[in-house]
Amino acid sequence: MSQQTHQEHPLANILINVLIPVLILSYLSKDPALQEQLGKEAKPWHIGPLNAIIVALALPLGYGIWHFAKTRKFNFFSGLGLFSVMLTGGLTLYLWNKDGSVKEHAGILFGIKEGAIPLALGVAVLLSQKSATPLLNVFLYNDSLFDIPKIEKTVAEKNAEASYSGVIKQATHLFAASFFISSVLNVLLSLWFFRGFDRTAADALEVYNGIIGKLTGWGFAVIGVPLLIFLFFTLKKLLKGLSHVTGLKDDELMLPR
Repeated sequence: MSQQTHQEHPLANILINVLIPVLILSYLSKDPALQEQLGKEAKPWHIGPLNAIIVALALPLGYGIWHFAKTRKFNFFSGLGLFSVMLTGGLTLYLWNKDGSVKEHAGILFGIKEGAIPLALGVAVLLSQKSATPLLNVFLYNDSLFDIPKIEKTVAEKNAEASYSGVIKQATHLFAASFFISSVLNVLLSLWFFRGFDRTAADALEVYNGIIGKLTGWGFAVIGVPLLIFLFFTLKKLLKGLSHVTGLKDDELMLPR
């Protein structure tokens, strides 16, 4: 079987892990019994807050398990995503009271949970610098973009190993910074969406699910946008540093596209 069949489709990843759960939490969370009490019509897709969050979390969890079973390979980021899903479920069970209310400080607790994921990624980027596969190499500085053999050969000829290591270290720190910024933004985003949340309202669990849906969607952008911006600046900084160390031009440093 070719490696192509084992590759994860990015569109499927986004749909199952972000978009579909957001839609489920936003539109399926209404409690039919409560809708009738309020004199509103209960729709067939109103399955209640508990069932909605179970379905919303089951999709990415099931997809992650299926993908691992298919590839037989552990992916750090997929594993982190699965951990995030389970943490969301566990935190929700803790925050929901039996009387239908939500515990205090739900916003800050969920913000800490959301901020912990990019924080862990940033720390992983820094810690991986001296490993066999630095995460900077996985995302950016790899042999599919850069002519690394030529660069390292030139560095060796110029005896510029120390300067070369400094350039890579600086790029790693800049890349890790994107995750640390995302971590702070995720905490602030959670506090923003939970502002004014009435934890004792009759529809508190439904509103809670709606907020989690918004956080899931916006959290994806809050991580993705800084990452893309910092990737661009990291690339520019990396090219400038490598050019200074090796004397090679940008088109000599990078492979032809």
